[in-house]
Amino acid sequence: MSPTHKRRKPSSGTHRAKNVKMSRGLVRIIAGEHRGRRLPVLVHEGLRPTGDRVKETLFNWLMSSINQATCLDMFAGSGSLGIEALSRGAAHIVFIENDRVVAQQISDNLATLRETDKADVVNASALSHEFTSAAIKQFDIVFIDPPFGKEMVANSIDRLVSENMLAQNAYVYIETSHNDSYDLPAQFCLLKELKTSQVNARLYQLNAN
Repeated sequence: MSPTHKRRKPSSGTHRAKNVKMSRGLVRIIAGEHRGRRLPVLVHEGLRPTGDRVKETLFNWLMSSINQATCLDMFAGSGSLGIEALSRGAAHIVFIENDRVVAQQISDNLATLRETDKADVVNASALSHEFTSAAIKQFDIVFIDPPFGKEMVANSIDRLVSENMLAQNAYVYIETSHNDSYDLPAQFCLLKELKTSQVNARLYQLNAN
């Protein structure tokens, strides 16, 4: 995420630490306890920026629900969404990032903010990491912003549902390119939607009907 929040875009190869460019961008925290802070993020092949407009709109949607929420950022990138959630009062965030160096940058930024006690950074695949030993078994809010063009949304939702990882009435945020499509089970209700020139951003709620 740079200049705001880095997430993945299509890549022809596997992400490896040796491909990281050691120059840095910045991610900005929009509101809350750490409002205005700018944190360094690695400029990494396969990461893409999510603009402030999308992030601010998302957290306006979640304004009444973010305080004391437990959150899962399944494809964390720079960790901008989870860090924004912490700044706005979330109780705990689990960040999952498959790239070791990118995951370390999230940890470093959490240490800078002195928020390490409210977060876990997991260097693993979001679709295969075992949560059986995790202290948090269910999540109030889940952020899903996977690599574009990889059809990971359906697999992510299947995992969340089959492993009972969603709290009652949990919120699920999904961000995709315009070319990516997916279908969700009937128990998910679309609450909000934003379309920009590059992405579709949608907020769903479980069992909201």
